[in-house]
Amino acid sequence: MIVDKAIYCDGVRETINGDISDAVTAARARGDCFLWIGLHEPTQEEFDLITNEVKLHPLAVEDAIHAHQRPKLERYDDTLFIVLKPLLYVEESSDIEVGEINLFLGRDFVISVRHGQANPLSGVRRRIESDPDLLAAGPAGVLYAICDEVVDAYSRISHEVAGDLIALEQRVFSGEHADVTADIYSLKREVLEFRTAQDPLIPVLEEIVKDRVELCRTNREQFRDVLDHLLRVDAQVDEHNELLTSALSAHLALVGREQNTVAMQQNADMRKISSWAALIAVPTMIAGIYGMNFDYMPELHWLLGYPLSLAVMVVAVLFVHRLLRKSGWL
Repeated sequence: MIVDKAIYCDGVRETINGDISDAVTAARARGDCFLWIGLHEPTQEEFDLITNEVKLHPLAVEDAIHAHQRPKLERYDDTLFIVLKPLLYVEESSDIEVGEINLFLGRDFVISVRHGQANPLSGVRRRIESDPDLLAAGPAGVLYAICDEVVDAYSRISHEVAGDLIALEQRVFSGEHADVTADIYSLKREVLEFRTAQDPLIPVLEEIVKDRVELCRTNREQFRDVLDHLLRVDAQVDEHNELLTSALSAHLALVGREQNTVAMQQNADMRKISSWAALIAVPTMIAGIYGMNFDYMPELHWLLGYPLSLAVMVVAVLFVHRLLRKSGWL
């Protein structure tokens, strides 16, 4: 659906009341004006109305409608096709939602196609309409403002991820021995999605900064500033990823140590149980022999036979106990 459409001329917004064809004709007829049409997840039929007027390339149109593109910059004759990946941080779940903005830029038009909820274009349009310098830059000013807003959101989200990482590290080293492996993997997956969104944008901005995009030559310095911010975010994301890898390794090491401690304790307990079983087995064996009630047994009718058998039991138990203590089992 078409969310907004307007003509910008001499720093003034003029809302389009007629159809797209009339707006394109009016913008081109007046000279230093440009048309900005904003769409959100349009259908093929809705996009055809625009394609027929500004002659967009079919391959770029297909990419814009179906989305799921990585950040890139492509040239189709006099039209630039640029894909950006805005991000939205969900504080309740610490998830990062990825949106998509597809931009068609010509000398006198901007067509923006949004997908998903992570899109800052309403704020960008208000910013441009209140800044005569950006309006004077035309479509290049629109592109700069959108890239600047997207990268600023990257920076904010990077700080949020840093906070989540610190909280996760505190849980790992808290000594509570809680299993946070799933949480580490979850945050690492979010960081990888972050990297997938911002990393390919670097060569796009470098193309502009190196004066390889004629449409953006007048405001290259503004794009250089955006690139500097993006490179800073890129370094932060790399640090987050490395810290998460280290946190996972440390957590697994701590879990392994705890499991080894438990296993060693269980082994010690089994030794003690086995030792006491051995101590009980000695008198049980002697008592069992004399409890078989045969007529012909040693010392059966001897007056000291019973005390002697008890004494043998005690001596045997003490001997075994000494051996077990000496070996460390008791």
